[in-house]
Amino acid sequence: MAFSFFALAVFLYIGLDLPEASPIPASAAATEGVEITYGSVIKLMHEKTKFRLHSHDVPYGSGSGQQSVTGFSNVDDSNSYWIVRPEPDSSVKQGDTIPDGTIIRLQHMRTRKWLHSHLHASPITGNLEVSCFGGDGVSDTGDFWRLEIEGSGKTWRQDQRIRLRHVDTAGYLHSHDRKYTRIAGGQQEVCGVRDKRPDNVWLAAEGVYLPVTGSK
Repeated sequence: MAFSFFALAVFLYIGLDLPEASPIPASAAATEGVEITYGSVIKLMHEKTKFRLHSHDVPYGSGSGQQSVTGFSNVDDSNSYWIVRPEPDSSVKQGDTIPDGTIIRLQHMRTRKWLHSHLHASPITGNLEVSCFGGDGVSDTGDFWRLEIEGSGKTWRQDQRIRLRHVDTAGYLHSHDRKYTRIAGGQQEVCGVRDKRPDNVWLAAEGVYLPVTGSK
């Protein structure tokens, strides 16, 4: 397991053109509450079900027809990695910390598309659809999510419970235990809901965390 995290760290460090600092595999610091910084590559775990936020190159059969986003139980799946990015034209740098209330974007590592939402209905519950859309250099406000840290934390750390609230729709990133039966069989719906619920709490889990290089 240690080797696999090290290999991932090296791969991502080279592939993302990161600053000259050694990335921190989450396996080495999972209980230390390491800070999440821009450029880190993480998995987000749904607190209640323990499924990871996931996407793959499979479109929705209804709604927008964009790339689907689900919750997936397999901890080792590589399609559950997301790169933490700032808003376009932001002055922040890779390695900077992320304060509570900041607008961030999450870029799917494999397909390079952005975690996105809009007013289309989600397939199972009819809530707000969450999809992946755009790509490198192609992003809009539908990709903007406001970080809300539970408790008294001022910057995002790995051990903190968080919510992500979509800027355009005001929907919280949400999941539940209702699952798809076809195409993404066994994976659970991820959607947006406008009210704050226990089912829209997430935790940063596995990943490669860049050390802090900016001022706190």
